[in-house]
Amino acid sequence: MKGRSSVADERTPRPTALMAMAAGLSDRFFSPALRQRLDEFVDVVPDLVVQDFSSAPARAALARAEVLITGWFCPPVTAAVLDDAPNLRAIVHAAGSVKGHLAPACWDRGIVVSTAAAANALPVAEYTLAAILGAAKGMRQIERVYRSRRAYVDLVAEYPGIGTYRRTVGIVGASRIGRRVAELLRPFDLVLSIHDPYLSAPEAEALGARLTTLDELLAGSDIVTLHAPLLPSTRHLIDAAALARMPDDATLINTARGALVDQDALVAELVTGRLNAVLDVTEPEVLPSDSPLFDLPNVVLTPHMAGAQGNELHRLAASAVEEVRRYVTGEPFAHPVVVRDLARIA
Repeated sequence: MKGRSSVADERTPRPTALMAMAAGLSDRFFSPALRQRLDEFVDVVPDLVVQDFSSAPARAALARAEVLITGWFCPPVTAAVLDDAPNLRAIVHAAGSVKGHLAPACWDRGIVVSTAAAANALPVAEYTLAAILGAAKGMRQIERVYRSRRAYVDLVAEYPGIGTYRRTVGIVGASRIGRRVAELLRPFDLVLSIHDPYLSAPEAEALGARLTTLDELLAGSDIVTLHAPLLPSTRHLIDAAALARMPDDATLINTARGALVDQDALVAELVTGRLNAVLDVTEPEVLPSDSPLFDLPNVVLTPHMAGAQGNELHRLAASAVEEVRRYVTGEPFAHPVVVRDLARIA
């Protein structure tokens, strides 16, 4: 996968770039310094960030755009949209998955596509690391006990099983995030197992983990963390039978997609107190206000915050700017999305 066919110089017209994402998002992603850096390589259509490709200003801009810079809530880039963009050669997504907004026609027409998913993997992995260490120490449960008791807690007597020493962490999915989690766990005295149908035993060993079946991983892990893509084959991958295989007092961490887990089955287990959970994603994404997950003492519940937030958005934009630079100077993307991978990535 290559960028522009020739190295840009003073004889090569500067490409026109168009941004398409949620209103107000471009300023949150691109700091003044990053926007200045982007302007070194492309002419960004001024005063327009597209939320609807059918509008007259969007269609006029599409007619001359060579690069499309997309972000969260970009409208679908369909074959009809591409008909209005005869000069489009590259799409640079300043976020993670592109499958929600890019039609197969983008690849069919030879447009090169890049994603900032690798940049987004780091904060998710960092959140997961914190969740793993907190779960191993029993932080959530002990904090609640101490807060309610307001008196001495005999940790040795009451919580003999807490601690990180030689605890087993099972990683489901050797995705970008799953691999980064394994890397972050290397300094700790933990035992890692991993399950991924596309991973070989030597590759797992290189990550510091032992390759196992899903059933073995669930049965043998104190903490299970999910990093698989949501595909038809992985929907409710963690069902009632899978949850039943997990040992008592084990913790399930989900920072991937809520639908990887049969939520009714999970709630049924959590209500008994047998398992613990750290859930950054649920099904539906925003739970109804009467969901028992809000009140269970063995659940840490956060509103899909593991990915890039706040100043971490600048990391995504920096990745996108670097990909634009590579395209303009004729270099291949560092983080391409190729059509053969679409069936098995998030």
